[in-house]
Amino acid sequence: MTQHGTHQDTGRPMFEFDSATAVSRRPSDGSSDQPGHAVFDGEIHDGWDIGGNANGGYLLAVAGAAMREASGRVDPITLTAHYLAPGRPGPVTIETDVVKSGRQLVTMTASMRSGDREVIRMLGSFGDVAAASGGFSDVVGGPPDLPPLEECSARSDNGVVGVPLMGRMKVRLNPAHARFNEGIRTGRAVIEGWFEFADDRPVDTLALLFVVDAFPPPVFNIEMPLGWVPTVELTVHVRGIPVSGPLRCRFHTEYIQNGFLQEDSEVWDASDRLVATSRQLALMPRG
Repeated sequence: MTQHGTHQDTGRPMFEFDSATAVSRRPSDGSSDQPGHAVFDGEIHDGWDIGGNANGGYLLAVAGAAMREASGRVDPITLTAHYLAPGRPGPVTIETDVVKSGRQLVTMTASMRSGDREVIRMLGSFGDVAAASGGFSDVVGGPPDLPPLEECSARSDNGVVGVPLMGRMKVRLNPAHARFNEGIRTGRAVIEGWFEFADDRPVDTLALLFVVDAFPPPVFNIEMPLGWVPTVELTVHVRGIPVSGPLRCRFHTEYIQNGFLQEDSEVWDASDRLVATSRQLALMPRG
C-alpha cells in the first residue's frame, strides 16, 4: 500500500488521490474581497493522465475539492464541468464563487486556470448526502452482473494511447468487454467492471467524481479507432456514500452524431446501492 504522509488536521493516512487533489486556500488580503469569493492553489500531478492529458474526472475532483472547502459542506451533490483546454502537469489556481447558500445546498461556480489558460469552468451544488438519505427510494435496474473480481481482466492501457492513469487504480473489466485492443469487439458500446484505488484508498463522494471517468470508453467495443476521447462536458450526480469494498461500474453510449458521442455511467457500491451517475459529451476518439 502506497501512502503519502498523513493529513495535518486528521492524522489519517494520505493516499495518492489525496495528495493529487490537495488544495490550499489563499489568505485574503482584504483589498478586493467579494462575498463568497475564494482562491485556491493546487497542482495537476503527473501520472493521472491519458497520453499526457490529465483525465477529466481527475481534473473535476481537484476543482471539486476547492469548491467543497469553499462551500463549507461535506459532499458534492451535482457538478458540471466544461473542458476548455487540456490539463498539463503543474500548478493551477481555482477561483470559486458562491451563487446561493441555502439550508440544504450551496450552489457555486469555479474556474481552474493553468497560468493564463483556463482549463475547466464548473457549476455545482454541495450538501450533505448522509443527511438527505432515507425516505422513498425507487431505482430501476441494478448493478452489472460481473464475474468475481479475480476473474476479470486487469487493464494497463486504453487501446493504443499510453495511460499512466491506470497505475493509480485497479480496474478489472468484464472479460467479455475487454478484448477491444486485440481487435475483438462486442458490437455494443458497453464496458462494465470493478473499480478500486491501487493503494486501497476508500472511495468517498469526492472520489466518485473521478470514478465516473476512469474506465476505457465504451465506444472501443464498436467500430471506432482506439485513442484519446476528449471530454467536452461532464455532469456528475452523487447519489450515495459508498460502503467499503470495490465498486461495480457500467459505462455505455447510445448516441454518436456529428463528431460527438455521449457516455453515461452508473456506479454501484458493495451493498448493491447506486452511488453515482454521470453523463458526458465527448469528441470522437483521436489516435
